[in-house]
Amino acid sequence: MARRTGAIKLAKLRELMKNIQVGAIKEEGIQAIVVNSEDAHQSEYLREHDQRLKFISGFTGSLGTAVITTDKALLWTDGRYFTQATEELDPSEEWTLMKEGLLETPTMQAWLASNLPPKSVVGADPNLLSYTKWVTLHTALVAAGHTLLPLEENLIDKVWGNEQPLPAANNILPQSLHFSGKSAGEKINLCRDTMKLNSAKILIITALDEVAYLLNLRGSDIPYNPVFFAFVVITMEEIHMFVDVTRLTDPAQQQLKNEGVNPTFHPYNDIHGFLKQKAAYCTNDLVWISNGSSYAIHSDCGDMNKHIAISPVSIAKAIKNPIEIEGMKAAHIRDAVALIKYFAWLEDKIKNKKEHVTEISGASQLEKFRTEQKHYVGLSFITISSVGPHGAIIHYAPSPETDVPITDKEFYLCDSGAQYKDGTTDVTRTIHFGVPTDYQRECFTRVFKGQCRLSSTIFPLKTKGNYLDTLARESLWSVGLNYLHGTGHGIGSYLNVHEQPIGISWKPYPDDPGLQPGMFLSNEPGYYEDKEFGIRLENIELVVTAKTPYKFKNIKFLTFETVTLVPIQTNLLDVSLLTNEEINYLNNYHAKCLKTLSPLLQDPENVQALQWLERETQPISK
Repeated sequence: MARRTGAIKLAKLRELMKNIQVGAIKEEGIQAIVVNSEDAHQSEYLREHDQRLKFISGFTGSLGTAVITTDKALLWTDGRYFTQATEELDPSEEWTLMKEGLLETPTMQAWLASNLPPKSVVGADPNLLSYTKWVTLHTALVAAGHTLLPLEENLIDKVWGNEQPLPAANNILPQSLHFSGKSAGEKINLCRDTMKLNSAKILIITALDEVAYLLNLRGSDIPYNPVFFAFVVITMEEIHMFVDVTRLTDPAQQQLKNEGVNPTFHPYNDIHGFLKQKAAYCTNDLVWISNGSSYAIHSDCGDMNKHIAISPVSIAKAIKNPIEIEGMKAAHIRDAVALIKYFAWLEDKIKNKKEHVTEISGASQLEKFRTEQKHYVGLSFITISSVGPHGAIIHYAPSPETDVPITDKEFYLCDSGAQYKDGTTDVTRTIHFGVPTDYQRECFTRVFKGQCRLSSTIFPLKTKGNYLDTLARESLWSVGLNYLHGTGHGIGSYLNVHEQPIGISWKPYPDDPGLQPGMFLSNEPGYYEDKEFGIRLENIELVVTAKTPYKFKNIKFLTFETVTLVPIQTNLLDVSLLTNEEINYLNNYHAKCLKTLSPLLQDPENVQALQWLERETQPISK
């Protein structure tokens, strides 16, 4: 796991907290500071420069919030990271893990409200907290007699000092219309149409994947995410782009012109001054700003009239156009070829004891098979290649210190994905090269039943993903089992592997517009036993129109089409627990895998993979 944080960092931070100017005269500084895992664009995954939570706490997960007081240090994170955080946070350095989502765990706001001294001041960087999170925290603190102070300087950066990595500044490249399916000019005009419907004169776009999608550009500032650091402001006549223009390659600038976009370029950091100037001279204009944008950006808009709502770009991005849909399907077919070659190769090495394969060397081999595929750009996240107990660490990433062999004695959970120019993939398979216990087979079967149940469901147009979550858990719940992560997330088209605003979870997604044809989501139930094993099955699903025998008030009904085409290990299933419908579902799925992929594995070097595919897709029956 990651290098543990030294107590000296907390001591330096607390010294800085004491010296913060509060009010007109220097008082007692601040009594607590909030450190979260986001950047100035509220990104889920971060470049090294922005990994402040990791620096101060040692926790490397993608979601977490720390509260550091004069004598305590606490970290809130969700069920994906309980085991990981327990290993990464050192109790000797005062850290306490707060297991978010459990009934006995207070929220961060509730803990602060009840544990701080009277009239305390809590500091936070307003650039790194969304407007929604800031208002929620501010409201709770004020109700308890406390104050939330926007810090002018980031104190973690001051502790980090010269050791803080420099911000990435990589080239910005064009995403061809051949893959995007819609020009940047068309997308901007659609934004303006939506702005007119909402009487907005200005639209501020802060999320990095929205900027990349809108302008049909891609970058590499954040590992595994093809995005770049920029802000965009759209008016009815102009488009302003806040970015280091020298980073745009000549083909990128030419494509903008060809697609009808001629931005006014500004330095990246000028966004705040620009918005303050707008606020001073355009007081009557309605500005559209997402509640997911930073509190600092909202503050820059001053007293301007605000339409605070999800960005229209976010919803447009989630509903893929026909070109994007076909690209996503094609990318998943090629990705399946790489995975099948890997699993066949891995099985041969383990069963025939030809080679010592570990979590890391296995992940490297899988990446090699992916690099052979057309339009491959890179991985979409660090491969979760996990054996036995490591599978229970939901976002485990093998390191030289934790690397172990893949054997025929334990489950092997492989969650991986890739970025292709025509789509993004994310797939998980859990396999066993030996003989699992009856209990493990039952757990695996119940995870599959949940995936099958969700994939097969039919639901009304614009049903929110939150309403479907129970379907994937029902079989596990019936025997007292569960999993502590969401069931599904949106996925981008050569963009972020986790894409807002849609998802399937027990937690509601506030900005979920409801499921609509053209959306892609993951379907990934699981089951985990700490220090024993982990099971997860993940497919990517396309929302499509369902065929139903009846009509109800002309409401359209929808269902899912599975675009992931990697066999599910049938000898891990307890067939006696499956219904005829579930058996038919799996047999039909495997028939599709075989029909689609076997023509792509006819070359002599693919004999091993083809034989594996043919065997793994054999029909099952009771």
